[in-house]
Amino acid sequence: MADIGIGLVGGGYMGKAHAVALSAVGAVFDTPLRPRLEVIAATSHASAQRYATAYGFARAAMDWQDLVADPKVQAVVIASPQSTHRAIAEAAFAAGKPVFCEKPLGASLEDAQAMVAAAEASGLPNMIGFNYVRTPATQFVRQLLADGAIGRVTWFRGEHTEDFLADPTLPANWRTTGRATGCMGDLSPHPINCMLALMGPVAELSARIETVHATRPGPAGPVAVTNDDHAQIMLRFAKGPMGHLYISRTATGRKMGYAYEIHGTKGSIRFDQEDQNAVHLYRAEGPEATRGYTRILTGPAHPDYGAFCQGPGHGTGYQDQIIIEARDFLAAIHTAQPVWPTFRDGLAVSQIIDIAFQANASGRWLAVPQT
Repeated sequence: MADIGIGLVGGGYMGKAHAVALSAVGAVFDTPLRPRLEVIAATSHASAQRYATAYGFARAAMDWQDLVADPKVQAVVIASPQSTHRAIAEAAFAAGKPVFCEKPLGASLEDAQAMVAAAEASGLPNMIGFNYVRTPATQFVRQLLADGAIGRVTWFRGEHTEDFLADPTLPANWRTTGRATGCMGDLSPHPINCMLALMGPVAELSARIETVHATRPGPAGPVAVTNDDHAQIMLRFAKGPMGHLYISRTATGRKMGYAYEIHGTKGSIRFDQEDQNAVHLYRAEGPEATRGYTRILTGPAHPDYGAFCQGPGHGTGYQDQIIIEARDFLAAIHTAQPVWPTFRDGLAVSQIIDIAFQANASGRWLAVPQT
């Protein structure tokens, strides 16, 4: 068993989740590599010092450049705002250090392309953080589809719906300014990644992207909202089926509506992240009078569940998804083999987002190049 020094950039919402995951992953999965929390960086040295004390890091960096340069840091985890991702990743690869980066890959398609180029030129392990697709339930759904459990897939509907900006009286904030932090930049990467994982590449799409609340209260009066609140995307997958995505941050009543429904010639599947430990499976077999959806509760028979709990139906949670990500990143480093999703998989998501904006502007269906 060997240890590996980790540098974490960002100590807020996702930074804490990754710090906890890195502390727990060795015990949960008995990983050959064990993370050593070496250095943390934040928006200021004072903030980094607070996070270092709270999370158990050996040192607080002056800034992210100081963290990347530290010889005790052997791998870098990026959990800072997306506008910072590209510079940090490029510097880490140049220093010979593997990188795990939170979604989205960058603040723009250009950023994502540059980050993939840097990653692949370095030959170093790289991963992007799409945690929701790692629930035991969704991993099980991927197995069901691969095994042909519902026959030939004919249709996909996905969504990521939340309501944190549903109230028009909420004041303007950093989320309401700039394309990168709008609904498409912030929320859509997750369901797009899920869609690609379950359905494969997209051949073409059309999109409508809108701002629901054009202004929000500010200190001196109404402030214009400069990004989108919700969007819908119609799709044709490369394998033939049709699909639809809806993404919203103004979906009143929805808290974590990462959900999908898949129809096939022999059955269908439903999943909703608000009930993340259950899969609803319909099989078109037997007498019509007894057919119906079966609610399958996840347990040790499903992927990665048993590492957390031996009791079926007891459930896994959000933090467990991040621990699974940490296991996968360590595996990529230990084996020197790519583990999905890599930066290139993140680029595929960024590409669809960019084409969706183009389709919205043109009002036309647009082809999606296969990368």
